[in-house]
Amino acid sequence: MKFKKVLIINGHPDPDSFNSCLTAAYQKGVSTTTAEVALITIRDLEFNPNLGFGYRKRTKLEPDLLSSIEKIKEADHIVWVFPMWWYGYPALMKGFIDRTFLPGITFAYEKGKTMPKKLLKGKTGRIIVTADTPKWYNSLFMKSPAIHQLKKGTLQFCGVHPVKVSYIAPIKNSSIAFRNSWLSKIEKLGKKVK
Repeated sequence: MKFKKVLIINGHPDPDSFNSCLTAAYQKGVSTTTAEVALITIRDLEFNPNLGFGYRKRTKLEPDLLSSIEKIKEADHIVWVFPMWWYGYPALMKGFIDRTFLPGITFAYEKGKTMPKKLLKGKTGRIIVTADTPKWYNSLFMKSPAIHQLKKGTLQFCGVHPVKVSYIAPIKNSSIAFRNSWLSKIEKLGKKVK
């Protein structure tokens, strides 16, 4: 599939994490194609992650969030890189989603309809998630809550489809060979963007 603009969103709060290496690997792969690539590193943004009024009243959007929303709107393909913690994602990433995926921005309520209009329709996505939990346990026993929340509850809800997943685990005590193998796989995914 051909994309004109790719957006990579790094949701890990630690700049020295393996997630940063994965982000760089995907970005390196995309840079070999004709696609434009943009990056949002959530930890570098200045914003209040608390959606103080819910949807009752709009909290003023900070400049970094306004810029991020424009990048999300402009992207053809959105890639999320984050660690799974307690079968969810980091609080800062959740706050970023709460503050940017808003009515009138990524979806719109329509009078008389149960489901809102999907304002991100036409975009595709990829989730790159790291974890210590083996894939079989996360899938079979836990039912993949972090993946379902982002994939179905957020991205597909707003029209992003399809959303593919790369689940990388276990990270704890993983070997250099294991990590290098995944970096190579992720870079190849970036090269397929075209």
